[in-house]
Parts: sequence; structure tokens; C-alpha cells
Amino acid sequence: MAPRVVAADTPGVRPGKLKVFLGAAPGVGKTYRMLDEGRRRARRGTDVVVAYAECHGRPHTEEQLQGLELLPRTRREYRGSTFTELDLDAVLARRPEVALVDELPHTNVPGGRNAKRWQDIEELLAAGIDVVTTVNVQHLASLNDVVEKITGVPQRETVPDEVVRRAHQIELVDMPAEALRRRMAHGNVYRPEKVDAALAHYFRVGNLTALRELALLWVAGRVDETLQKYRSEHGIGTVWETRERVVVALTGGPEGETLIRRAERIADRSSGGDLLAVHVARSDGLAYASPAALAKQRELVESLGGSYHSVVGDHVPTALLDFARAENATQLVLGTSRRSWLSRLLAPRGIGEDTVELSGDIDVHMVTHERAGRGRRLSLPGRRLPYARRVAGPVAGLLLPLLLTVLLAQTRGTLNLTSEALLFLVTVIGVACLGGVVSALLASLSASLLLNYYFIPPSGQFTITEPNNALALAVFVAVAVTVAAIVQRSLRLSRRAASATAEAETLSSMAGNILRGDQAVSMLLEHTRETFGMASAELVPRSGQEAEALEGGDGLVKVPAGPDQMLVLRGRTLPASEHRVLTAFAAHLAAALDHARLTEAAAEVEPVKAADRMRTALLAAVSHDLRTPLAAGRAAVSSLRGTDVEFSEEERDELLTTADESLAKLNRLVDNLLDMSRLRAGALTLHLQPTAFADVLPLALDTLSATSVPIESQGLAEICEVSADPPLLERVIANLVVNAVRHSPPGQRVLISASALGPRVELRIIDRGPGLRPEDRDRIFVPFQRTGDSDNTTGLGLGLALSRGLAEAMGGTLTPEDTPGGGLTMVLSLRAAAAEEPA
Repeated sequence: MAPRVVAADTPGVRPGKLKVFLGAAPGVGKTYRMLDEGRRRARRGTDVVVAYAECHGRPHTEEQLQGLELLPRTRREYRGSTFTELDLDAVLARRPEVALVDELPHTNVPGGRNAKRWQDIEELLAAGIDVVTTVNVQHLASLNDVVEKITGVPQRETVPDEVVRRAHQIELVDMPAEALRRRMAHGNVYRPEKVDAALAHYFRVGNLTALRELALLWVAGRVDETLQKYRSEHGIGTVWETRERVVVALTGGPEGETLIRRAERIADRSSGGDLLAVHVARSDGLAYASPAALAKQRELVESLGGSYHSVVGDHVPTALLDFARAENATQLVLGTSRRSWLSRLLAPRGIGEDTVELSGDIDVHMVTHERAGRGRRLSLPGRRLPYARRVAGPVAGLLLPLLLTVLLAQTRGTLNLTSEALLFLVTVIGVACLGGVVSALLASLSASLLLNYYFIPPSGQFTITEPNNALALAVFVAVAVTVAAIVQRSLRLSRRAASATAEAETLSSMAGNILRGDQAVSMLLEHTRETFGMASAELVPRSGQEAEALEGGDGLVKVPAGPDQMLVLRGRTLPASEHRVLTAFAAHLAAALDHARLTEAAAEVEPVKAADRMRTALLAAVSHDLRTPLAAGRAAVSSLRGTDVEFSEEERDELLTTADESLAKLNRLVDNLLDMSRLRAGALTLHLQPTAFADVLPLALDTLSATSVPIESQGLAEICEVSADPPLLERVIANLVVNAVRHSPPGQRVLISASALGPRVELRIIDRGPGLRPEDRDRIFVPFQRTGDSDNTTGLGLGLALSRGLAEAMGGTLTPEDTPGGGLTMVLSLRAAAAEEPA
């Protein structure tokens, strides 16, 4: 269930603040700390009430209630039992300054307007009431599967991480594993009869240590988010080495995998270190970037637990360092240059050298690799002229014609004037390619003057006044300017193409995020912020108080994101070339918002569609399956009430038996329908407790009609108790036995056996019927579906579907297996009561 935002009841009401006490396991003292917090605030004069506190009979915790106002709880009836819940309306009517509400992830008993307690708390916050609450780390949705792997216990109640992350304060209630086990042994956590089982299973040292580390890491991540927000709000650009973060720069070249693994080893040296990979898509292009290689390197980074990022920047070293500082990175990993010796000769300074010079307090690692110095020759027209070439061009324009003059003077008479003129022309063209228009003009002037003075008769004097010489000078200048213009135009076109490539690459990266399922608006906002190197990125309504507050703000970039939202970035001023890409990002965000709205609308409609499908199936099934036992029972009762026929005692007994069996069958069908409806609606509340199969089986068999198939059991008395809801377990076993009896040949027995397997217990219902085809193994658990192995005129086809649903609701599984020698075995697996999750 996704977190929702509840609007304030009254315009202008300040939303309440949420404080969460987070613990690693039950018994660390969260409720005690919550009540102690309430007592401290009450002593300061704050209006504090205890809206809900679960002390679990712990005397020290109950002592904390003294002196605090306790609001009455609401009572709700469910399945014949009475439960107490938070009285949300009473708290809203009382309107205290602070409400203490225990057990944030609790699932409410049906009857209230909210399914979860965290939804009740959101209403209190929206009404301006501050709330102090508690939660264990195993109930955080993002860690649910991790905790199950550690403890072997699935968590039924979870709370979305975003609900806890939005808290104004999160305080960790920490306790070493051995200290918590001592509290448990002293009876300060559970009743004495539950201590030994808890210490031997859930509260093992390894489990508690792992849960403690999860809690510490989760809170550390939350603290890191707060630190990043503080540094952004206060414009802090220096690195605070609170946590080791390693950034690896990727170009899409073949050395990428080597760099990633090297950076990952650096991050691993410090426990909890982060690995971030970044690719700079720059407006002047990356000559050898391969989209396929980048995609493969991204997969490698994510497989190693790191994150991949793409940013836009004209100057790669600056873009890398801006990103590293924004992420508070401590180390930056780059590969040594792949440029050839000629490229390094023409432009000695590369990205690595510039990055080291500008790095400041960030450590830069230059990693060698097998491709170092083996790259292709630098493509001169494809790049903006570097500073070294802009200086070398004019110098070459003056010196190269002079050096050529000296060389030709030494070989005077060997070449004719035409050859000498062509050599000067080649020199001018070379200078034009090297240094651009200015260098070409200098080279053409110096070359024409030297050629005229030394090689055009009469030598030793300028004869520009002659038409031929003037033409030669004009040709030199025209050729030089033409070549330089072509070079400049090629450079501009290359820059535009590279800029378009960078934009396409960036948008492709965002599209890839959406296709991979990363379409959450918060993820796209963070990606936008990183891409453009901004301090923050957020969506605000295009009209209202927030939009008015942004008017006239300094350092803001605002772009429409749909008809009613605006994308607002804070940080640097973006050039016009990047606004086009930003507009495309805003369009993606608008699409993501629309997708979220459509998904939410579809989710709201889906229960209606499911209910409609079930209603249709029910109408089709009721026409026969419910009418048959009803008609048989009614006919038997009508016959008994009639006065025109005198029945013998034997006939009366037979009619009474028929009526009793028909009504019992009708009762089972109705119960199955009601339970399936509750399962589909999510309104089935469980009351798990230690339950013995040997106690439940006789009750389940008593509900069955007489049958010629013998039913035997073995091993049930010796097996340990399971964690189950006894009435529901009885229903599951009865349905499974009915299914086995229905498909068993006359004279063949149905065997029920039990065995322990680690922390779970398996109950097997074995028949010798026709068995099941592999393609039908999933279909038999679909409601209103029946296989054609036996008479299809009885039953709604709900038994197995309901049995699996109830089993999974109790934290178990129901799977079919082939019986050796023929037949079908249904395996019901439930966790042993000793391994049950502590309350």
C-alpha cells in the first residue's frame, strides 16, 4: 500500500510533526522511551495525551503511564471476539498538542475508516497534532524480505519507508544483542513460558546482531539525507568526510570494467562505503563513448550494489568534481588517458591532469589499464581547439614559413618556382588546420612575403606591384582563409552533432529508468538534479502560495511540467543549450505524474472489477451448486411435514439424514463463499496461537459427510504445535480432506501425516486418485475452477482456492505433489509455534 498525503482539515493549520522511535527488535525499550518523551514534554507544560500504548504487561513500562492522560480506546467486534483500537475520532475531538501512538505498522481491526495505523497518524498530523510513535526495523517495507531471510519469519505488518522518512525526528533505540537477551531471561520482555522458545529462535545472537546492523544502517542513511539537505540549503560545497563515497568516472571506453572493480574495492575497504558511477555527457562530445558499453557498465555497477548517474557538462573535470562535491564524495577514480603520444604532444594536459589540479579536498586515483596510451589519434576537427593549439597556431604561422625558407635556400636550384610555391601552400594549409583563421592569415602573409622576396625574380626585393605576385599573395590568403573557414564550420557542425548526441544520451538514460520501473517522481527529480548539477529539484503547483513564494527568487530555473505543475531547480544558471534538454526532462516528469495518477485510478477500479468478476462467477455457480443441497433439504423436510404419507422409522431417519447432510453442505458452501470474499477484500483478521494438528483434525473430520473412503492419520500427536488460527486451520484441513476423498477410488484410504522440517511443520493429505497433470497445478487454486477428474456437479470449486488463501494468510504455503505410485499429495506447511514472530 502506497503512502498517501492527507490534506489539513482546516486551511492555514500547521501540519503536525512526527517523531519516530526506531528499534531493531521487540523489547529494546521503544514504548518506554515514547512514554518517557511524553512525560518530559508534559513537565514542560505541553498538552500530551496517550492515544494508544501497548505495554505488554511490562511493569517498568506501565509505570511510565502515571501522570499522563490516557484517552479511551474504541472497541470493535470481529469474528466473535472484542478488540480495542486507537479511537481516532476521540483524539481529533480532544485535539492535544502531542499524541503518543504506539505501534506504527499495526493493522486495524475492520470497522474503522483506515486499514493501517500509520494512516490514522497521518490524519492526526494533518489536523496539526504532533505525534510520537514507535516501529521496529523488521516492519519497514524495504527491509521486509531481508529480515525474513535472516530470521526465517515473514513479517505480515509493514509500513512504507516513505512514511517513516517524512518524520521530523527519527531516534534509534539501540541495545546490544546480549543485553536484550539478558532482559528477556529476566522476564522483562515476555512471560516466563515464552522466554526459552524466544531465546532459542527469534532472539538468537546472530539474528539480533543482524537486525541491529540493519537498523543502524537505515538510520545512517536517513541522517545522510538530512546532512545532504543541510549542505544544499546552506550552499556548502566542501566535502565533509562523514562517510566514504567513491565516485568512478566512466567514458564508455573498454577500461570501464577495470575502473568499476577498482573503485568497488576502494569502497569495500571502509564498511558502509558507497560506490557511485558517473558519465559526463558533454556538449563537445566524447569521441569514443559507446552506448552499449555504458549500458553494460551500468549493469555491472548496479550488480555490485552501486548507483549509476549521468550528468551534463561542457568541461568534464568541472562536471565530475561538481557531481562529487554534490554527493559529498571523498574519492574520485579515473582511468589513465587512452590518448596516443601524438595527441598528448599536441595537447599535453588531459582530463586527468585538470581534475587533479581542481580536486581540492577530494582524493583522485588515476588507475592504469591495458588500453592506456593505445587510443586512436586525436580527431582535430571534432573538438574545440584547446588552449595549447590556440597558442601554437600563430607561432607556427610565423615560424614554419621561415623554417621552410631556410630549408629551400639551402637547396636553391633543385626545385622550380612552382614546386616551391606548392610547398609554401602546403605549409599554410597545415597551419590553418592547426590554429584556425588567425593562424592561417599570419601564415599566408608571411609565406607570400617570403616567397616573393627570396624566390620570385628579381630575388632580394618585394615585387608585389606586379600583377602575378599580387595574384599569388591573393591566392595564398584565399586558400588559407578558405581552409580555416572549412575547419571552423566542421568544428561547429561536429559540436552541434555531439551536443545532440549528449542530449539524446541523457534522455535515453531517463527513458531507461522509466522502462526499468524507476518511474517514481522522486527518482526522476533526483536524476534531473544530478544531470544538471543543481542543488535541488522539486515540483510545485503552478498556482498557489508555493508558486507565489518562488516569484522573484534568485538562482531559480522554472520549467512547466504539465498543465498544473512546475519543475523548479535551484543552483547555477543554465545556458540556453541545456534548457532544451531540461524541457524534455520536465515532459518526462509530467508523463510520470500522469502515469502515477492513472495507476492510482486503476488501483481504485481493480477491486471493483475483481468484485464484479466474483459476482459473475457466483451467479453462474449459485444456479446449481447452492440450489442442489437447498432443494434436497427442502424436499426432505416437506416430506416429513406432510400428512398424506405415513413413513416408517427407518424412512424418517433417512429423510432426516438427507436434510441434515444437505444443510451441512449448504452451510460449508456459504462459509467458503464468505471467507473467500473476506480474503479478496483483505478483511480477514487472524488470531494466531499455538495449535496442535491432533486437536484440530477431529473437529475437521466431524464436519464431513459419511464416506466409504477410510481416513487414517499418523504422527500428529508427536509433532510440535504450529502457529495458526484454529478455526481457519480446521477449515483448511476439512477442504483438503474433502478434495482427497472426492478423488479417491472406493476402498483406497486417505492418509494424513505430519513431519517437522526446520522451523516449519508440514501436514500431508495423501490420496491414491488419478493425480494431477503439471499444467493443472496452478489452475486448481483458481476460484470456481475444477478439474475433470471426477464428478463436476458438486461443489463451487472454492475449496482449494480458499485453502491456499487461508494458508498464506497464516504465513504458510499449500503446494501439490505427486503421490509415489499414483495420486496427489497436498502439502500444508506452517511455521512451528516456537519460531513464531514475537509480539
